[in-house]
Amino acid sequence: MADVNLLTDGGQFFEGPRWRDGRWWVSDFYRQAVYTVTVDGLVEKVLDAPHQPSGLGWLPDDSLLFVSMVDRKVMRRSPDGEVSEYADLSDHATGHVNDLVVANDGNAWVGNFGFDLMAGADLAPAKLMRIDPEGNLSVAAEDLYFPNGMVITPDQKTLVVGETFGNRMTAFTIADDGELYDRRDWAEFGPRPAVGPRADMLKQLAIGPDGCSLDAEGQIWIADAFNQRCIRVAEGGEITDEIGAPDGLGVFACMLGDTDGRTLLMCCAPDSSAKRRKQANEAALYTARVSVPHAGNP
Repeated sequence: MADVNLLTDGGQFFEGPRWRDGRWWVSDFYRQAVYTVTVDGLVEKVLDAPHQPSGLGWLPDDSLLFVSMVDRKVMRRSPDGEVSEYADLSDHATGHVNDLVVANDGNAWVGNFGFDLMAGADLAPAKLMRIDPEGNLSVAAEDLYFPNGMVITPDQKTLVVGETFGNRMTAFTIADDGELYDRRDWAEFGPRPAVGPRADMLKQLAIGPDGCSLDAEGQIWIADAFNQRCIRVAEGGEITDEIGAPDGLGVFACMLGDTDGRTLLMCCAPDSSAKRRKQANEAALYTARVSVPHAGNP
């Protein structure tokens, strides 16, 4: 087991971690802002996001894309700091918009909850949306059970999506025009749950893939939102490593980074309840050193 070290604390709910320009970038849902954090733990607010930020990614012109969850939009912060609407997903997203990943060519894929998670609604499948390099929005895939963290392989040919309530990581081949095809299970952790009442579906779940990060051996570090840990998973579903969260915290996102790509950043909190997280500053970022460096996107 790797040593786990505190990088910074005092957040409400950290998500969407990325490594860029020699520092960590992270959203905080309920402080409604995007922050950077140095390897020494120095925190700086980059921008305010009044409708709850989540996934982060960069376009080829170095503009930052960030998810605006509650109003179901993706926003763009230009290199000069101007913030504008990039895409409005409200006609397609049936729950809060959540994580995103951006390819080297500027194609972006964006997931959403699919249902009102925080209100305790029954689970329902969601669409995965694509925003092309010209800013056009289209449906990339349907019938995903809470499409969440995503990675793109270094050759830019494969997209892997975590289905938090689907017991699996789902892969697609990316065509030259950005369309997705050849849908398949990348890793299956249990049967795909039968659609039904929320309580019945939750009983069928073994692992809850949340935020994730690809490494240079083609394995994926996954924040297991149901089991207070990060797991390293090979294609096919074998768990090859595991790092537990400290002090009984949950882990809801992770990312490989640092100057050599071998530091795993973990976004931790006691739980993911919006009501409880808004009332306390108990979220923290922890790091652990791993042997295989980061690869691909994000």
